[in-house]
Amino acid sequence: MSNRRTTAATMAMLALLAAACGTAARDEPGPAAGDTSASAASPPVSPPVSPSVSPPGPEQSAGEAPVPAALRFTAQTLDGKAFQGKSLAGRPVAFWFWAPWCPKCLSDAPAVKAAAARQSDVAFVGVAGLDTQAAMQAFVKRTGTGDLVHLADAEGAVWTKLGVSEQSTFVFMKPDGSAEKVSGPLGRDKLEEHLRALVAR
Repeated sequence: MSNRRTTAATMAMLALLAAACGTAARDEPGPAAGDTSASAASPPVSPPVSPSVSPPGPEQSAGEAPVPAALRFTAQTLDGKAFQGKSLAGRPVAFWFWAPWCPKCLSDAPAVKAAAARQSDVAFVGVAGLDTQAAMQAFVKRTGTGDLVHLADAEGAVWTKLGVSEQSTFVFMKPDGSAEKVSGPLGRDKLEEHLRALVAR
């Protein structure tokens, strides 16, 4: 009889301990990233995700094209509108980095304008920097490239994001995020050559 009472008491105590651990697990934050002090036997907070099906990240909603790391940026266009790099995901993109006072940029402008008019399947984005907003707007007006989206990157955030340190520079990015960086001036023929490679399947 004594053994039965001891067993029953032991079982009751274990049940109380298990309930208390469950409450603590809900109330306390999990271990920090990289913390290996937690027991390997601890149950996962959420079910594991199959490595072949990754959940969408903060820049991607379910059903949208994956957003390459290089397109995870926000900027402002020369006309003051907010611009999200992720809006370019899933398309081939030709970034053109320019400065208003740059002679190479001025010589590339006609080729860029003509190519953008012909290549409707490529998103052309001018990224202006190294000068004032007024000077950038004057360059766009002078070159007649106002049909392109131009970002006012006075702080150089997008230049840094895409690893550009000089102008005139082109970054040709495929939908999968792979990119080729080319220094200008390119001229019409060279630009067309790079654009053909960009859209090749």
